[in-house]
Amino acid sequence: MRLENRKIIALVDTDFEDLELWYPVHRLREEGAQVDLVGEEAKKTYIGKYGVPAESDYAFSEIDPADYDAILVPGGWAPDKLRRFPEVIEMVKHMDDHKKPIGQICHAGWVLISANILQGKTVTSTPGIKDDMTNAGATWVDTPAISDGHIVSSRRPPDLPDYMREFIQVMEAAD
Repeated sequence: MRLENRKIIALVDTDFEDLELWYPVHRLREEGAQVDLVGEEAKKTYIGKYGVPAESDYAFSEIDPADYDAILVPGGWAPDKLRRFPEVIEMVKHMDDHKKPIGQICHAGWVLISANILQGKTVTSTPGIKDDMTNAGATWVDTPAISDGHIVSSRRPPDLPDYMREFIQVMEAAD
């Protein structure tokens, strides 16, 4: 198992894109990683855009990002909510400061924009937030998945296999 003994934060809030949360969580667990769902409240059930539930393991306030090796931000409408929490912004900034892998897909780029970490980075996202990404100083490319250092980005659910291949490679290189 390539990611044994690795701990990953998977952020969650209402209206997450179901596949963009669960596909990475299951894929990374298959590789041996511990993936904790972290939301505003612990043990709360959040419902995805298409009705799939996700119960948080921990609240934002209960974790220390220094105890984790990476963070994942799902898409959907959840990123617009997640970026309003100072704890989420601090988690993302911590990961960026320590060059730990940050995965973002679809609308998740909004969280990285709010954390002000995209200046000079090459990323992708749903085309709907392309202008937001470029206005934040990033170079936007239309590709299924891309990494720029420790930041891994992807466009949408059909790109999930490429996204996870890229994210796992970045995790492996982060040793």
